[in-house]
Amino acid sequence: MDGGQNFRIDPDRLWDSLMEMAKIGPGVAGGNNRQTLTDEDAEGRALFQTWCEAAGLSMGVDTMGNMFATREGADPDALPVYMGSHLDTQPTGGKYDGVLGVLGGLEVVRTLNDLDVKTKHPIVIANWTNEEGTRFAPAMLSSGVFAGKHTQDWAYDRVDAEGKRFGDELKRIGWVGDEEVGAREMHAMFELHIEQGPILEAENKDVGVVTHGQGLRWIECTVTGKESHTGSTPMAMRKNAGRGLALITELVHEIAMKNQPNAVGAIGHIDVYPNSRNIIPGKVVFTVDMRTHLLDKLNGMVDEFMAKAPKLCEEIGVEFDSHIVGQFDPPAFDEGCVKAVRDAAVELGYTHMDIVSGAGHDACWINDVAPTAMIMCPCVDGLSHNEAEEISKEWAQAGTDVLLHAVLNTAEIVE
Repeated sequence: MDGGQNFRIDPDRLWDSLMEMAKIGPGVAGGNNRQTLTDEDAEGRALFQTWCEAAGLSMGVDTMGNMFATREGADPDALPVYMGSHLDTQPTGGKYDGVLGVLGGLEVVRTLNDLDVKTKHPIVIANWTNEEGTRFAPAMLSSGVFAGKHTQDWAYDRVDAEGKRFGDELKRIGWVGDEEVGAREMHAMFELHIEQGPILEAENKDVGVVTHGQGLRWIECTVTGKESHTGSTPMAMRKNAGRGLALITELVHEIAMKNQPNAVGAIGHIDVYPNSRNIIPGKVVFTVDMRTHLLDKLNGMVDEFMAKAPKLCEEIGVEFDSHIVGQFDPPAFDEGCVKAVRDAAVELGYTHMDIVSGAGHDACWINDVAPTAMIMCPCVDGLSHNEAEEISKEWAQAGTDVLLHAVLNTAEIVE
């Protein structure tokens, strides 16, 4: 990047912004509860807009509430380079998940303003609505509508635990924009995010260059046996659905371990019936979560599970049924954008490694409609979706410096 090798963001200003945003929707244990489309979300959005306007950016909002703050480029016909993530949090969320990507983008713009740097392409900071999906499922809802994965009508009809509609709540907090969702064209998009896993810290790396996201299959399973008394039913005559669950739990673990590296599997949600201390379970309903970054590997894991789970249940006299209730194929991020991230890390002298994102992000959907890549910074003990989530100022600076240079290399400095 001609003339820009020494450009760095202001880490103190970035950190102050993160801490100021964290005052909105404080959690009970040091983190944040700023769930989507709540009053706290509206307050966080308003603060972000105020900061963007102070930085000379113009704000656009689409009908899903996605926010787009634009810094003009020298070429009015050039497509914008996007940065961003999300400001909404989990009910017991941390101060950095998503927020670093949005406010890191703002810090990039502030730095360019300080240095009076002009770019050929406009630069846009995005705040995507309802990335977390904790209040309105599914996650990455609004970026999914933007990328054509969901219709807006379907998204508006999502309801929370109290039966409140997404569309109604978006209107209530005053963030229904007038732009058509998905009408914007992008030259590229970069998302900075904390890793939400332990690899970068364990490997002592400053930056993760994200090459792929994980694909996912959620398989809802039902094991049916026969309810009977735990004290008076002989062991050899039992049809214990709970035992089927136990065998399948171990099967999921074995399949994931067999497909290392970058493959995971577990059983999360479980309902046991009748769930009584002295009744052998007659039915267990549970969901298997399998993920990896290679489609063939993911399909192979699912095929092996579907072949072996029914046999395990048949051997102990219980019935097995399953169907897929959630899925998306693994995204491979754009090679040119990934190279821009890697080159930026090398140019700046930061230690780095290629990494696969273990979680879903808005970039995974946007990757379908525009060249996209992600940058990750470490987080302490890999902890996220927890109020104890923590990063260092130095990690935040490294990730945002790389974002700055990747964006500048893509947006093209005008001398």
